[in-house]
Amino acid sequence: MKLTLGFSPCPNDTFIFDAMINGKIDTHGITFDYVLEDVETLNRWAKEDKLDITKLSYNTFLQTVKKYALLHSGSALGKGVGPLVISKHELPEGKDLADVLNNARIAIPGFDTTANLLLTLAFPEAKNKTAVVFSDIEAAVLDGTYDAGLIIHESRFTYAQKGLKKLIDLGDWWENTMNAAIPLGGIVMRRSFDKELCATVDGIIRESVLYSWKHYPQLAPFVTEHAQEMEEAVMRQHIDLYVNEYTTDLGETGRQSIITLFEKAKKAGLVETEDMSKVFY
Repeated sequence: MKLTLGFSPCPNDTFIFDAMINGKIDTHGITFDYVLEDVETLNRWAKEDKLDITKLSYNTFLQTVKKYALLHSGSALGKGVGPLVISKHELPEGKDLADVLNNARIAIPGFDTTANLLLTLAFPEAKNKTAVVFSDIEAAVLDGTYDAGLIIHESRFTYAQKGLKKLIDLGDWWENTMNAAIPLGGIVMRRSFDKELCATVDGIIRESVLYSWKHYPQLAPFVTEHAQEMEEAVMRQHIDLYVNEYTTDLGETGRQSIITLFEKAKKAGLVETEDMSKVFY
């Protein structure tokens, strides 16, 4: 059987999927026809029902839960992993951050990203947003095209050395406000597949993650060649932050964090969600 699979070129995703797509573990007769794309493209494709299995933002999962079921392995979820709002200048003394962002031109990594959902929940009146490829946001803020940027992935580790300033860590905001881990991205599979196949793929992903951890801190060529010219130290920072116990298996704490995100988004009128007990396969 061949299944289509989409994920990003970021080190956390290539780390997760390396073993299963490169023949390093038993995939039980399943081959994966994979594509690497930025998160906003994957989100759009999920809404178009393009792939059998895909990484997507939890914000997009809110909108596609009728089409896709969430797998228990492969998620990016945790504490201290949230998106940051950055600018060329620190917040002026005496200024309210909400007032600043409400009037700012903000570059975001996509309207369907969980990062944008968190920004919307925290600052609902900050509406002057433009979608920019995540890896281009820092440069767009530095050259003055935008007043602020919502950064994710490896930009967390590079913005300061480029002279940019953190205005708020939306991960900290979420954790302190909701007392829950942050659900950023998950791996979903078409609901049209039977539960046995979904469970098999879920297990393959879990084994793929465990294989990569077994050989860590060595980085597979598949990780390094797709890492946006990143230094290996930054790749490892990225993996250490976004690949954790929730990636191997969400567990009850992870599942409850996802339910919390769905409930807050629904209460804010941002999405219409299904019965949360039915989001998994």
